[in-house]
Amino acid sequence: MTSIYDFSAKSLQGKNVSLSDYKGKTLLIVNTASKCGFTPQYEGLEKLYEKLHEKGLTVLGFPCNQFGKQEPGSAEEIGAFCQMNYGVSFPMFDKIEVNGPNAHPLYGYLKGEQPGVLGTTNIKWNFTKFLVDKSGKVVDRFAPMTKPDEIEKSIEKVL
Repeated sequence: MTSIYDFSAKSLQGKNVSLSDYKGKTLLIVNTASKCGFTPQYEGLEKLYEKLHEKGLTVLGFPCNQFGKQEPGSAEEIGAFCQMNYGVSFPMFDKIEVNGPNAHPLYGYLKGEQPGVLGTTNIKWNFTKFLVDKSGKVVDRFAPMTKPDEIEKSIEKVL
């Protein structure tokens, strides 16, 4: 795989979605969880999406249960939680793994393109964010504690 557009993932609704559907868009790809201390970031992610979607930003949420089992729900429960509590309207995908032998290939690619601090490739926790430019290049990685509003300027630079 040589591009972000070579990957696909299943939506919360069970539909296979090719990331090539997002060609020409700036993407913020985030591994999420419903029962995490960082879960309130859904609100900030939705605000970014609403504010910058018309300029070309799409946020993609990938629920993950690998960190403290903080995403135990089914696809239906995750979708209902995100909508009811945070009004999430950006695309959400089915639960995946982001580390280890069963990690989704998309995350293998993202981690290889933008390693973390000191070159580490593993995702450390929920709400790690990857910024992808309009050409599909992974241009930045943000730690879980980095709030969505703190990366708005970085996103605007690649829009």
